[in-house]
Amino acid sequence: MSINKEFHDRRIRKSKAALKEALLTLLLQDELKDISVTSIVEQADLNRGTFYKHYQVKEELLAEIIRDAEADLVRAYREPYRNRHRFDVGSLSASAVKVFDHVAAYADFYQLIVRPGELAGLQHQTCALLRDLALQDLLNRTASPNVNPQLLAGFYAYAIFGLIVEWINSGFDYSADYMAEQLVEIIHQSQPAIIHRQTAGNDNG
Repeated sequence: MSINKEFHDRRIRKSKAALKEALLTLLLQDELKDISVTSIVEQADLNRGTFYKHYQVKEELLAEIIRDAEADLVRAYREPYRNRHRFDVGSLSASAVKVFDHVAAYADFYQLIVRPGELAGLQHQTCALLRDLALQDLLNRTASPNVNPQLLAGFYAYAIFGLIVEWINSGFDYSADYMAEQLVEIIHQSQPAIIHRQTAGNDNG
């Protein structure tokens, strides 16, 4: 990669990051329909031309924010068993849990989706993503053959999201490390006999 191209790519990433941060900041105050492109670029300290180099409308910018958050959630969720063929959840350590680091990095985004408003539907979308990850990555084996895998996956998805909601509602009073420790403690107390497996394409999530 040439120095000029690397510099250009860095500028693009920096501009996009500023626009995303600006929109999230504005969404904490107003609904999307009340936010103009002008207000976004002013918040980002950029010009309208820069915005239209990357996006046609503000909805496109929001869609990319959502895609970024979901992609990073997938990465964080899979981190404890990345590149491992078999993984016993009972051996999970708090230091391996990265979901709460992810939430901290996307704090504004998660604050938006857990409160009433036009983005509230993303709560269900996020839980569905967590459920689908469990179904895709969990070996179909539980402590009891009578346990429905889809219901179990849904149970854990909403349990994890519930911890996220409680953390947000507390004003992020606890550290990400503390939340990871609490999740692991809860898992160990419930003693689930679930084995993760690495599947083809996991690193493409």
